[in-house]
Amino acid sequence: MKKSSKSSAKFANPREIRRKLGLNQQQFWPLIGVTQSGGSRYESGRRMPAPVRELLRIVHVEGIPLNQVRGDDHVLVRYLKKKRPGMYRDLKAAALLERKSRK
Repeated sequence: MKKSSKSSAKFANPREIRRKLGLNQQQFWPLIGVTQSGGSRYESGRRMPAPVRELLRIVHVEGIPLNQVRGDDHVLVRYLKKKRPGMYRDLKAAALLERKSRK
């Protein structure tokens, strides 16, 4: 069995993420294309497919609306995280500061 990475462990509990955001299942799961009943099964321990986990991370952890995500953006983020982690952290911090300053 493949060991889970540190980052995937961080996102392992979708119920906890949903509750921290103050959303119910009907608000949370459809934002990533999952039905409420499917999300309930994931929250109860059913294995979540990698694409669903990635969407959960992008939308609910990173705070990027799904309609703003493009395939080439995802490839770029994966590259930066793997090959240039310092640059990724700096860019992410700058983007979060920019978003906070707009609120």
